[in-house]
Amino acid sequence: MSALTSDAQLYEDEFKVERISDPKYDRVDRLYCTSVDGQTSMQLDINKELFPVKVGEYLRIALATSLSLDGSKDDERGWRDAAKLGSVEQTLADSYEYVCHGKVYKFEDGKDGQTIKAYMSYGGLLMALDGPYKKLTPLRVDYVYLLASRNA
Repeated sequence: MSALTSDAQLYEDEFKVERISDPKYDRVDRLYCTSVDGQTSMQLDINKELFPVKVGEYLRIALATSLSLDGSKDDERGWRDAAKLGSVEQTLADSYEYVCHGKVYKFEDGKDGQTIKAYMSYGGLLMALDGPYKKLTPLRVDYVYLLASRNA
């Protein structure tokens, strides 16, 4: 698994990219993915110039409230500023290829009462997770980091 071991970790799973939508925008792809265990589906908009993905690839996806390895609250500088200032402190971002910051903004209950759908926005790039309530229950309306990497 990953370096995410703190209370800051809200969610982590591995997904297979099943389909990529026809591009509506020059730099954005919408990925349609299913978790390896088949319980969760994910739609995710990505900047394909920064993180090109192909159908059939496996992605490790995590959501966290902090990038600090110990789970402590991010300071007011932000993670980009720390990198610019040459900070040598390791963060969760070091373990992933693609990192975005955004907000969980909406939930919908599934028709069966056992599933839930969570919606997130990362500066207009949208994400939807649809899966068992037990797997998604740590999510709440809050600011989160999306962390993604390819799995071999």
